[in-house]
Amino acid sequence: MGLTADLTALMMQATARFTVQHGAALQYAGQDLPKPVSHRVRTRHGRVKVDLYLPPAPASGAVPAYVHLHGGGFIMRYPRMDDFFCRFVVATVGVAVVNVDYDVAPQARYPVAQEQAHDVFVWLTEHGSDWGIDGGNLAIGGFSAGGNLAASACLQIRDRGGIAPRLQLLGVPSLDVAGDAAAKTSTTAHPMVGPGLLRLVRATYFKDVGRRSEPYASPLLASDLTGVAPAVVVTAEHDSLRAEGDAYAAALDRAGLLTEHIVVPGRDHYFLDPDAPAQARDLMRRMADRLREALRPVG
Repeated sequence: MGLTADLTALMMQATARFTVQHGAALQYAGQDLPKPVSHRVRTRHGRVKVDLYLPPAPASGAVPAYVHLHGGGFIMRYPRMDDFFCRFVVATVGVAVVNVDYDVAPQARYPVAQEQAHDVFVWLTEHGSDWGIDGGNLAIGGFSAGGNLAASACLQIRDRGGIAPRLQLLGVPSLDVAGDAAAKTSTTAHPMVGPGLLRLVRATYFKDVGRRSEPYASPLLASDLTGVAPAVVVTAEHDSLRAEGDAYAAALDRAGLLTEHIVVPGRDHYFLDPDAPAQARDLMRRMADRLREALRPVG
């Protein structure tokens, strides 16, 4: 499946801007903000582009920031898919957002994106003041594959030392890439994330079978969560990834680190469903509220 999987991944990358359109109907706040400013951050895997969204100038001092990692199955490199959420957080919470354009397969394989996520966060703790960001007041999060990267980054930060995030926000996260793809079942006949897509992701990004059970690849398999950042975990009722998200939330709860576990009723993997606008807006507000509580914005 290797070459075919890589070619399929390349096609999905090329068409992402046309196929990932769910955010177009979720523009609830922040559309009057200026375009984000692109920067490049040095990581152990080269320079990574990030888009920096800034709130209006605070009354004084640097602003807290939320580091966001988009979804796309470790294949689709299209951070603009979550532009709607980045703008919403800036406008409603009053913090900066750093949207990370990490490397994907087949051009990169595990652990490249996980280590880039870690390195960008650590760079911000050390150099965020260059951009008016309070490097000691950061959160990290992401949706789907981005949730995996955020959870992995938190484990790496715990293991390597440094300033920990004040919160990790994990939306419908992929947290176990070692388990049987066929066993990830849904309550719907045709789930958005089916076994075929899961096998494709493993054949492209997680190509080394022997490394899929590493905690940085599969955070659910971490034996100890002591010392990682407090977390908000969002899972969706019909999502085939729900079981691993629920299990991770339970493990965080046992470690005293679960801030909130939200199970979205009636939704599949697109938990922010544009066909349910009131529900999507409420979920975005709830996530923004948790970020506000964790980051204590200035001004």
